[in-house]
Amino acid sequence: MGEQPIFSTRAHVFQIDPNTKKNWVPTSKHAVTVSYFYDSTRNVYRIISLDGSKAIINSTITPNMTFTKTSQKFGQWADSRANTVYGLGFSSEHHLSKFAEKFQEFKEAARLAKEKSQEKMELTSTPSQESAGGDLQSPLTPESINGTDDERTPDVTQNSEPRAEPAQNALPFSHSSAISKHWEAELATLKGNNAKLTAALLESTANVKQWKQQLAAYQEEAERLHKRVTELECVSSQANAVHTHKAELNQTVQELEETLKVKEEEIERLKQEIDNARELQEQRDSLTQKLQEVEIRNKDLEGQLSDLEQRLEKSQSEQEAFRSNLKTLLEILDGKIFELTELRDNLAKLLECS
Repeated sequence: MGEQPIFSTRAHVFQIDPNTKKNWVPTSKHAVTVSYFYDSTRNVYRIISLDGSKAIINSTITPNMTFTKTSQKFGQWADSRANTVYGLGFSSEHHLSKFAEKFQEFKEAARLAKEKSQEKMELTSTPSQESAGGDLQSPLTPESINGTDDERTPDVTQNSEPRAEPAQNALPFSHSSAISKHWEAELATLKGNNAKLTAALLESTANVKQWKQQLAAYQEEAERLHKRVTELECVSSQANAVHTHKAELNQTVQELEETLKVKEEEIERLKQEIDNARELQEQRDSLTQKLQEVEIRNKDLEGQLSDLEQRLEKSQSEQEAFRSNLKTLLEILDGKIFELTELRDNLAKLLECS
């Protein structure tokens, strides 16, 4: 069947910087598909991710691997065969948890598959070799099955009678012939089984050699992994300090985010105040313009008032002159009236006298 994808998700892929062993180097510009594959022919699980046609992750899951969550959306694992550390950045904590659960599940499956393979190797190598070796040391022969000629014919020699009794000796001879044919057939069957066992032994011997080579390779791999674990333990102490520093940085980032949120609210409030100030400025400009217009009109009215005052003063002066003239005229008129009164009185007296 080959390899089949059994779980897929999307994430940003990173690898540890091979020079510093501290910084992360992004291997994808955007989120890509990361899939678990199962190879039924080799009974192994792999994590594979492609960026276009380039494989940016090709990691075989082993029982010694560990997937670590370093934050709410980021996880990593070390691949000793690829001599690198992979990191995945997910869009949510749910996707990270799901990927970690699948990693643990397939890691356990890989461990069980390895144990079954080792048990199968032990069962097929040691017992089959011993049983096959024993068969070769004591091969089956006609003598071992039917016995030697001395062992097979004692009854015939002991029971041989004179030729005068042929009826009594005919039955043992026919019975011995049937037994001989039966054992010859059994011998042929055993020879065939012996040949099959020999072929199986040769094949088992070849498999044992191959398994010994694989075992040696596994031992070398185990030694390399042990050294790698030692190196990772050394790095782990540094990673703890980095993790503590990262926790402090995360706390600082959270405080800065809260401060930024407060500042953003204050900026929004200031923007509203600026908008209100702009409206007030527009109203002020409008009122200033109206005030200027009123001042201009007021000046015009002041000029008109000054003109009216001058005209009023002139009118008042003319009225004063008119009053003075009228008063003089009245005085003259009073004098004339008085004189006319005296003239009337005199005329009246004259009339009375005459």
